[in-house]
Amino acid sequence: MTDVKITVLMPVYNAAGYIAEAIESVLLQTFRDFELLIVNDGSTDGTAKVISSFKDERIVLIEQENLGVAAALNNGLRHARADYIARFDADDICYPERLEKQYHFIRSNPDYVVVGSAADYMDASGNYIFTHHPHAITNEQVQNLSYSTCPFIHASVIYKKDVICATGYNTDAHSFEDHLLWQQLKGKGKMYNLPDKLLSVRLNPSSLTMDERKRPKEFHEIKNKALRTGNISKADGDRLLNIIHEQNNSKSKEGAYYILLAKKFLWNNYDPSKARQHVKKAIKLNSFDIKDYMLLLISYLPKSMINNMYSIFVSSK
Repeated sequence: MTDVKITVLMPVYNAAGYIAEAIESVLLQTFRDFELLIVNDGSTDGTAKVISSFKDERIVLIEQENLGVAAALNNGLRHARADYIARFDADDICYPERLEKQYHFIRSNPDYVVVGSAADYMDASGNYIFTHHPHAITNEQVQNLSYSTCPFIHASVIYKKDVICATGYNTDAHSFEDHLLWQQLKGKGKMYNLPDKLLSVRLNPSSLTMDERKRPKEFHEIKNKALRTGNISKADGDRLLNIIHEQNNSKSKEGAYYILLAKKFLWNNYDPSKARQHVKKAIKLNSFDIKDYMLLLISYLPKSMINNMYSIFVSSK
């Protein structure tokens, strides 16, 4: 391969059950001049075997010890051959024209450094849940967003490699390395969200990002401080990592997954019956969280009242 215009950068950790579908969706893009750079972050399942089953010269595999997604992304950026990087996750699905549309926009508008998009969301089994439309579309809207609101779906963006490499992903911003990066990039170039739905994002109980409503107060205090100041200390990063490890058990993550689905079926794609089904599954796993019972009660209220309570309970992937 000599003409690589886009590097599709995919970090992966233990995604053997989903990564084949993700890879296939990239290989079927209408835009052909890319490399798919996969950074295997110390997977212990059959991820590497699934990747090696694909015989396509555009796939490049980098192996590293388990250092986390931010370190995997920084490693991938160092090896990327293209000037433009399209981020993608190993359990999501790219729609066929994703790369073509984003490449056309960012090449036609050279003062833009990051371009995201809208996205469909699906559950772990691939069933449609709702469509997420970005909080901000234009550069002015993105620049004026509150620091607490993430402007992009990380897996949806294409960006200029040189601009991102000058900042890099902060390896202490555990679970919000992308959000902190967008804050640091404000003022360094224009940013935009295409209104088109260009991918499907999978909500997955085994993924690294947990519904943050389940995080303790200290986690939110550290995160908000980092986003407000644009930086995070090693000590705060270590504390975040400890909190994440304390909650990193299958029961907690599965319960958080069901609560997240319940909220989506209340506020994003109104179906209170499905919402109650998921809340009850979460309560069965953890019967001591009063907020889960509150969410169950809310699901019986009129839709207008439920919408008014959105800001209290809603949180993103």
